[in-house]
Amino acid sequence: MCTVRWKINTNRKMLHQVKQNFSLLSGHLHQMEARLLAVEERNLKVMKPSKKLFQNSNLFKRWKVDLSEEDQRKAEHLFEKYGYNAFLSDQLPLDRELQDTRDPRCIGREYPVNLPSISVILIYLDEALSVLQRAIWSIISRTPAHLLKEIILVDDHSTNGRSLSNSPMRLLCSTLGCNSDFISSTEDLKMQLNDFITSVNEQHPGLVKMVTHPEQKGLSQARISGWKVAVGDVVAILDAHIEVHVEWAEPLLERIKADRTLVLSPVFDKINYYDMEVTKYFASANGFDWALWCMYVLFPQDWYIRKDPSLPGKSPSVMGILVADRLFFGEIGALDEGMEVYGGENVELGIRVWLCGGSIEVIPCSKIAHIERAHKPYIHDLSKAMRRNSLRVAEVWMDEYKKNVHIAWGLPLQNHGIDIGDVSERKKLRERLKCKPFKWYLDNVYTELNPLDDLLAYGAIFYYTASGEIYIGPLQSLLHARNRCLVDPGSGRFPEFSWCSDKEKPNNMYWDFKQGQAIQNRGTKRCLQISSEPTKIFVEECRDQHWRIQNLIKDF
Repeated sequence: MCTVRWKINTNRKMLHQVKQNFSLLSGHLHQMEARLLAVEERNLKVMKPSKKLFQNSNLFKRWKVDLSEEDQRKAEHLFEKYGYNAFLSDQLPLDRELQDTRDPRCIGREYPVNLPSISVILIYLDEALSVLQRAIWSIISRTPAHLLKEIILVDDHSTNGRSLSNSPMRLLCSTLGCNSDFISSTEDLKMQLNDFITSVNEQHPGLVKMVTHPEQKGLSQARISGWKVAVGDVVAILDAHIEVHVEWAEPLLERIKADRTLVLSPVFDKINYYDMEVTKYFASANGFDWALWCMYVLFPQDWYIRKDPSLPGKSPSVMGILVADRLFFGEIGALDEGMEVYGGENVELGIRVWLCGGSIEVIPCSKIAHIERAHKPYIHDLSKAMRRNSLRVAEVWMDEYKKNVHIAWGLPLQNHGIDIGDVSERKKLRERLKCKPFKWYLDNVYTELNPLDDLLAYGAIFYYTASGEIYIGPLQSLLHARNRCLVDPGSGRFPEFSWCSDKEKPNNMYWDFKQGQAIQNRGTKRCLQISSEPTKIFVEECRDQHWRIQNLIKDF
């Protein structure tokens, strides 16, 4: 009996175990089925593209992806706020690798161990958290620890972390349809950044510091704020939307150790604002036009003769990102605190360094990837601030050539009515440093900049030169750039345009003109005529139509 009962119990236990196993298997099958259904649903979503909500957006014109409508709203909102694809940035790893875009001659180069220490200053206004984090991570991981003194973040009064109940950001998000969780996460960026800094400083005590402006002071002031608290031998003043490449610091520090009067610029690679991919840029000098807008220009000819693109090259100016001996930077006047909002401060620095005892170089072996924003965070149209700052630079540093800045902005030479602020202290600085005249800069440094000595007058329609040419369209600032000239074709009623350097039409390109008289072509003897309704310019037999040009540079 006992034996039989034991067998029955054993069979019952086995049956119970089978049932448990079957139940467990059934559960696994249900889970697998649920996962397959989820995959199918995702595939269906991919197969059925979402409605394109922002077809005219500068982001979605370039970034070809299929997103849900909710994600499109998030991405567009972040793009409008930051000027780059912060939605995508948030999905990229903070420690992403960058392709080494340096010249092969830079790779493997050995640098002294006892280089100066460096303070890295990151300036920002309304920067995406992931972009800030990636900048900090790249600096820490790609700068030798014994050289990196500190990282200083300067916040020029960002909206992040402040109350946004009535802000343009919340109103925009309301229009786009962002949900409340998304708005809250955006408002908490400052808290998240503080947490990130705390975690970094736990591993690297005191490495990351923070300077916060209680009100917006502008780019120049923000850079000065960072420089004032820095303690490293060298300061690198950078935008916060960057990622440094390997060995970015060593070639800069080596040059400054050799000559403390150098102000240096790395070579920028471009990070596309729409897909965050890095595009390689080759080394170029940093120049500007007479409106003081930045542009890339050629190095002096001797740089190319050496046929080694890894070598430093002399540059008329800096683009904004700069590296300098901290004390020398102060000795020459740091940056002009009278600059407002954004623009012109880098050109002012470049001119001042050259005139007052220093020099500027671009260092090709130092590479920094920089996000090229679709729009700036300060104001969408920077021209008003840029014009004001340019006039300030011209008044202090350009002597008789300041007229060219007025001409470039279409302003009268006198009484332009724009308040450029008090420049007395900057003029005293120039005297104290015993700086050279601006003509020396044109003759010895920025020889590519056209002095425009031939211009006699300018107005709303054209520029008139001493040789009798009439320039039409935007005035070119560099000697190698060609202007367009007005030409009488000799027949028909309408004038034509030709490159001013085109020698095939030498006579029909030149015009005789006296203020208040007719404008007559030297070759055809026909005159310019203008109709009032609609406004058109003709070239016909001379009648009694007289012209006056608005702004006279020289009497003629």
